[in-house]
Amino acid sequence: MKKIILIVLIAMSCNCIYSQPIPPPGGGVPGSGHGLGGNQGGNGAPIDGGVSILLGLGAIYGVRKIYKFNKQNVELK
Repeated sequence: MKKIILIVLIAMSCNCIYSQPIPPPGGGVPGSGHGLGGNQGGNGAPIDGGVSILLGLGAIYGVRKIYKFNKQNVELK
């Protein structure tokens, strides 16, 4: 039990060891935009491609399920 607790503590401490330092309050580089009125929003991650693919695959899966359901009902009648 002591070994498991030690392994968990070591694994959880890795996040603190390899974390990035906090940026300086003045921005460090003139004109970088840091420290000029609070948080400056950055560019977001592009999710359009992944969401489009998932929506397309979901639509195809739904149409296939409906087709199989209707085909099975026609064969039973």
